[in-house]
Amino acid sequence: MAAYNDIPLPSDGTPITVENGKFVIPDNPIIPFIEGDGTGRDIWRATRMVCDAAVAKAYGGRRRVVWYEIFAGEKAFNKFNSWLPQGTLDAIRELHIAIKGPLTTPVGGGFRSLNVSLRQMLNLYACWRPVRYYAGVPSPMKRPELLDVVIMRENTEDVYAGIEWRQGTPEVLKVIEFLQKEMGAKIRTDSGVGIKPISITGSKRLIRRAIRYALDNNRRSVTLVHKGNIMKFTEGAFRDWGYELVKEEFADTCVTEAEAGATPPAGKVIVKDRIADSMFQQVLLRPDEYDVLATPNLNGDYLSDACAAQVGGLGMAPGGNIGDEHGCFEATHGTAPKYADQDVVNPSSLILSGSMMFQFMGWKEVSALIEQGITRTIAQKRVTYDLHRLMEGATKVKTSEFGAAIAENMDGA
Repeated sequence: MAAYNDIPLPSDGTPITVENGKFVIPDNPIIPFIEGDGTGRDIWRATRMVCDAAVAKAYGGRRRVVWYEIFAGEKAFNKFNSWLPQGTLDAIRELHIAIKGPLTTPVGGGFRSLNVSLRQMLNLYACWRPVRYYAGVPSPMKRPELLDVVIMRENTEDVYAGIEWRQGTPEVLKVIEFLQKEMGAKIRTDSGVGIKPISITGSKRLIRRAIRYALDNNRRSVTLVHKGNIMKFTEGAFRDWGYELVKEEFADTCVTEAEAGATPPAGKVIVKDRIADSMFQQVLLRPDEYDVLATPNLNGDYLSDACAAQVGGLGMAPGGNIGDEHGCFEATHGTAPKYADQDVVNPSSLILSGSMMFQFMGWKEVSALIEQGITRTIAQKRVTYDLHRLMEGATKVKTSEFGAAIAENMDGA
């Protein structure tokens, strides 16, 4: 059996494989997990409890997950003197699907972000962020249930691949001189300079995944979100390449908004585009008109958190980072170290990320049970402190008790 970070794979599990571009999921898949830093320890315990209960409930022992711990962040540094050991990367690369809690980014260089490093090193080019409302969760919106979107955000380019030169350095002065003399640009010499690349390859593969998601999940539309009115050859090109893709690969199943007119053809996904600043207004005022949003990196970063705020915040927002042969699912919030090991924080983000993972694996019965358990538990007002303080008549429970309540509420589902 293989070993990663000198820890052998469990002998009672079978690795997931990829054949002809499709995931082959055994009945006892080995799934690597990173428990995370700070509150990651608490929310991972609750998440594992819920996931195991849902699998057992769905399949009655015929299937089960064989968990395998790998390491990143503080635990990895303390154990291996490395924030992101090579063995961890190898494990995810070769076992294909993983789940992780929040990670601390080391101070003082080395990594911009451990999360970003994982995405880039494993080519997890799509950040998959579904945002929907769970009845009873406190929200600043009058009708938060109208928002039900899936954001597909490009995960490797734009600011994530940005190159910068610090103001006043010889390097930035050389760049400014080149841009002024060779390209005719006007740039103040006391500027810092950054470059953000957006490619046709990165854009089309992200938009392709967004369209396929819409088709596979009976979504009505895909909206390309960009700032192409200003940045015409990067963000504007993202939009143009998206429409090219529709004509090249999806002409039979999709139609553009301009072609659809007032009466869209039945059964076809509408592909449209919106300027990024307008899109922020749209998700507030007309959220029910949008289903799947395909975005460059920075636009999607903003929109994901803004949409999450409408339905209860990042504590209720799951996330996944996926590529052609890999998926890594994660809590979307930070480590909150002051609450670590107190068994008090809301584990919903990671639990719902587990639900996404099972959906990705094709174990949709498990995903449905997890969603059912969370929905019922919140409706019963048995919630952690963050929701308790905003819900009249609620019962405050610990992280572990919230997980147990979710598992209990799967009965009869």
